[in-house]
Amino acid sequence: MALWDRIRESASQMQTQLVARKNDLKSGAFRDASMAVCALVAAADGTVDPSERQRVAQLIATNEVLQNFPADDLRRRFEENLGRLTTDFGFGKVSVLQEIAKAKKKPAEARAVIQIGIVIGGADGDFDKSEQAVVREACYALDLPPHEFDL
Repeated sequence: MALWDRIRESASQMQTQLVARKNDLKSGAFRDASMAVCALVAAADGTVDPSERQRVAQLIATNEVLQNFPADDLRRRFEENLGRLTTDFGFGKVSVLQEIAKAKKKPAEARAVIQIGIVIGGADGDFDKSEQAVVREACYALDLPPHEFDL
């Protein structure tokens, strides 16, 4: 199986797992951490072009699990995190990882945050090395072993 097919299959499986736990994923910490990981993945290579920003915003708005929250609120939180990252990636990343770490008190939510990062990263069929690296950092922020997610 080609790498692209494995990435797409893995992202699809993770989305299915997230939907199965949708009713358990309603906390503010999960919401904040999810938007932070989406921004981190979008800015993983250090830049965010307008089409990438729009694509990730569209994925957030249409993700069934994230529909537990108002779309406008999610977009605002995503944009705030993205702003921190595009202003100063290094400093912004520290702040965004702190947002992600809010979800570590509930292991199911922490795992779901990582799964959302992988789903967002793999949505274009190319979960590249920089995206994998930031999701791995998010694992560390959540006290989760990256190998659990094949990272």
